[in-house]
Amino acid sequence: MKYFFTLFYFVFFITCSAFSQGKVTKYTVSNGETVNQIAQKFKVTPYDIYQLNPDARNGVKPNTVLLIPSSSGKAAPVKKEETVATRNGSTKEVIHEVQPKETFYSIERKYGISDEALKAANPFLEKDGVQIGQKLVIPAKGSVKTASSNKSSKEKNQEKYVFHDVAAKETKFSIAKKYNTTIEDLEKRNPEIVSNLPIGYRLTIKGTAPITAATTAVVNNEKPADTKKPVENSKKVTTYMEYQVKPKETFYSLGRTFHITQEELTELNPTLSEGVKEGMVLKVPSGYVKPVPIIVQQPVEKTEEKPVENREEAPSGGGIKILEKVKSETVSADPEVVELSKKRGNNERKKVVLLLPFNLAKMQNDTLSPATRIKNDKFLNMTLDFYSGAMMAIDSAKVLKLPIDISIYDSQETKSTSNISGLISQNKLQDADAVIGPFYQNNAEATANSLRMYNVPVISPLSKDSANPIGNLYQSIPSNDIVRNTVFDYMRSKNGNIVAVVDKKKESVISYIKQNQKGVVLASLTETGGLDVANLKSLLLPGRINYVVMETGNTAMIKTTIKALIDAQRTCQVQLVILEPNSTLDTDEISFENLVKLKLMYPSVTRESDESSVLIFEKEYKLKNKVNPNTYATRGFDVTFDTMMRLVQGKTYQETTDLMTTEQVDNKFQYYKKEDGGHANKGVYILYYDSDLTLKVAN
Repeated sequence: MKYFFTLFYFVFFITCSAFSQGKVTKYTVSNGETVNQIAQKFKVTPYDIYQLNPDARNGVKPNTVLLIPSSSGKAAPVKKEETVATRNGSTKEVIHEVQPKETFYSIERKYGISDEALKAANPFLEKDGVQIGQKLVIPAKGSVKTASSNKSSKEKNQEKYVFHDVAAKETKFSIAKKYNTTIEDLEKRNPEIVSNLPIGYRLTIKGTAPITAATTAVVNNEKPADTKKPVENSKKVTTYMEYQVKPKETFYSLGRTFHITQEELTELNPTLSEGVKEGMVLKVPSGYVKPVPIIVQQPVEKTEEKPVENREEAPSGGGIKILEKVKSETVSADPEVVELSKKRGNNERKKVVLLLPFNLAKMQNDTLSPATRIKNDKFLNMTLDFYSGAMMAIDSAKVLKLPIDISIYDSQETKSTSNISGLISQNKLQDADAVIGPFYQNNAEATANSLRMYNVPVISPLSKDSANPIGNLYQSIPSNDIVRNTVFDYMRSKNGNIVAVVDKKKESVISYIKQNQKGVVLASLTETGGLDVANLKSLLLPGRINYVVMETGNTAMIKTTIKALIDAQRTCQVQLVILEPNSTLDTDEISFENLVKLKLMYPSVTRESDESSVLIFEKEYKLKNKVNPNTYATRGFDVTFDTMMRLVQGKTYQETTDLMTTEQVDNKFQYYKKEDGGHANKGVYILYYDSDLTLKVAN
């Protein structure tokens, strides 16, 4: 115990002494204040506060006393700018104090100076970067001479400050890894991300992400000499910024992001003539907004929607309509994918019912506020996301003037109960042409059983479970076995030699392969459970494509397998395959470059598409809902829109499922009749990483 207190005192003394030169201020937290607000008040970063007050990472309470570092007098309020004379007195320099959210780009743009000039006047920026409270010397234009001879030798290896827009599913760890920096440095340069990482937030990063020969395309943020002054309502690009190419990005996706053609992008960055490569730092336009065509607003005609009781608790639909339908992509082994449109002359009105588990009655009797309930209830969040996507589909149907009536009911679901029997007793569902929902598999089956005598198709929108044999039940998400079977069927269609490397702990996978995939050879393991490399290599055949299915979460086994396959590529054609997502492949231990070399392939029930209609959906969803669509929102759109479009083909829903395979934003619908009864969807994509770092659909 004595040792513990001695050590604690020593660590505390060292920590505090580190800030002794710059003074430490004691500050008492006021009611409602946050660390971010306090950091801004004292012109420091939240990271600086956390260094002296580790417990503050868990939040601060009123009357808590914090130690605030105020190095170089940062705690004292100062002017944002001061003007001072230079040595010769002929020109003037401005002293600028860095404010929260300011970056190299914003400061340089504000004063109309180059990146080189700012760093030449403030050499410490090369090491420390821009930090809140710094006093920067802003040189007068033309006062900093450039030394091109030194620049050419220095810039090639110089770290570049780049912007990164946070994408869905990205974490601080993954971003720091991508740019070879640390989470600590990310938070220090971007204080707003300490507590959370908002999607779409633009980060300023100084890292060492891989830079290719495209570094010659790096430019400062000045306007080109021949850039004309913009006129009112002009669409001409007048300002530029640096952007580092991320994995999987293409000319098309870059053009979508910055609203610029491939030719214009190549003209700005001549090195793109060799193709888009990860790590390139490109000159791209900023502040340019391109209007999206084919989007209209018009009143609804003849399409009514029965409101959910107390529907104001749910997010509202309406607003901008999406007119363009999703175009198709095909996999060669599949039947033709059909793009559906309303059949001419078919004006018979159809009825679609959505059964969604809002559980409003439960919310009304709840002691929690609606906001708290929404924040804490993951199932309700999933429901509202699905609903928001469905409303986008309904808006599209209204614009297309589809003869469809929509009814939405609260299914009041739990895993074992629902109010479906009550809705049926009120004759709410018997006359429907299609019912979407309920969410839980057992409730969907009970609904299908109750409506079987009326021949009403019931579409299960979210369950991956294998369904019981009920003739009018449609499983819209492929089951795990269907997903696995699809990738094995694909490999056989390519006359592939299939070898499996499976961890002995993955007993269910071993059992599945032995029972369902005859002819697939399992590679031998050593006595300690590791891979027998010699045996694996002996199973690979020259002259044929060798698919190696790897199922293990063991890092050592994964690294051994990958190394063996990379070596085998000298004499054989080899492709690595996984049957389901593997989080180990996303860690620092595994080289993404090697996964690309092996063209990592896997099955997926969703795709990634750059089709214009898909991009329109994403843009308009974000415009209406202020967030990007997640998996459940897109699922809500796809299932609802697909169901409505099938009903206006002049055929019954079942007839269209027997005849047509369709594609929507993320999902493919390729229904088939199961031998024991009912229908399942086998619409699965086979995706792989190509050598250009893009994710492609195998064909």
